[in-house]
Amino acid sequence: MDPVVVLALVAALVVIFLVASTVRIVPQARRYNIERFGRYRRTLQPGLNLVVPVADRINTKLDVREQVYSSDPRPVITEDNLVVNIDTVLYYQITDPRAAAYEVADYLQAIDQLTVTTLRNVIGSMDLEETLTSREEINSRLRAVLDDATGKWGIRVNRVEIKAIDPPHTIKEAMEKQMRAERDKRAAILHAEGERQAKILTAEGTKQKDILEAQGAQQAMILRADGEAKAVELVFQAVHRNNADPKILAYKYLETLPHLARSDNNTFWVIPGELTEAVRTVTRAFGDQPAEAAQSGEAGTAGAGDRQTEGRTPELGTNWTPSLDAAAAADEAGKQAAAAVNDAKAEAEAAKSPQNPRRGHTPDA
Repeated sequence: MDPVVVLALVAALVVIFLVASTVRIVPQARRYNIERFGRYRRTLQPGLNLVVPVADRINTKLDVREQVYSSDPRPVITEDNLVVNIDTVLYYQITDPRAAAYEVADYLQAIDQLTVTTLRNVIGSMDLEETLTSREEINSRLRAVLDDATGKWGIRVNRVEIKAIDPPHTIKEAMEKQMRAERDKRAAILHAEGERQAKILTAEGTKQKDILEAQGAQQAMILRADGEAKAVELVFQAVHRNNADPKILAYKYLETLPHLARSDNNTFWVIPGELTEAVRTVTRAFGDQPAEAAQSGEAGTAGAGDRQTEGRTPELGTNWTPSLDAAAAADEAGKQAAAAVNDAKAEAEAAKSPQNPRRGHTPDA
């Protein structure tokens, strides 16, 4: 093979190698630290970059995007001497690639150890209950300490979050019992409040019901009394306006006797003492006509004193003696009154009987 061709091929390969070694393409969100003969030279930015072949080399390639680092659970002692395991999540970002590469040997391990140390200092000043309820305060204090310490490493800590706080098993059981007791207490309080409110509402409803019923009964009694007063007044006016005589009043008295036995609760019936006077008045009313006929037939024997008594009803306490027809009429009137009373009593007893189909109807007078 011709030596010239060989030299040309070697020269071409050397040129290609030199060109490939000179050109460096950096992806977006990446940073490359360049060393020249072992000394930091510069940091390549994203895009096409040219370096000196053989003299320059890439030492570290760093990602400047925000990254997440989750540490393993670490035991931490609280102020009340309880050991809890705490998991943390760290959000950080490289702001200075040179410092991140040359100021610290392993920035992830350094951040992890610094997080544990700071967390123990913060949790050591709190008891368990405060630790469980003060996560925002713990996160803020951790972020402040880490951001100040990692700033010289070219790293910015954006957020620090506590992922989990795991107390001992015995403490968990005690906390669960306490929480269950608190829930039972709240449930009992709410149940008692509900029953109390229900009783109050029921009492208020009963009170309003009693008030309304009493007002209704009062209005009904007032209206009934007004009606009875007006009825009595109308009857009184009608009697005085028509100038009724004692005969009509006695007849009406006897006519109302059957109504005394109309109630279903009557077990006995009392005959008023005025019944004799009413029967006597009715008897006199029936005895006027026979007396007048007898007096007209005794025209030759009647004296002047007999003529003065014609057409008048004899008063009680006089020596007047009725005729046989007048006595028969009086007996008949008394029998009719007694029969009316007996009929009224029979109808009242029949109305009380459960087999009576007409029970509840008012017996005719």
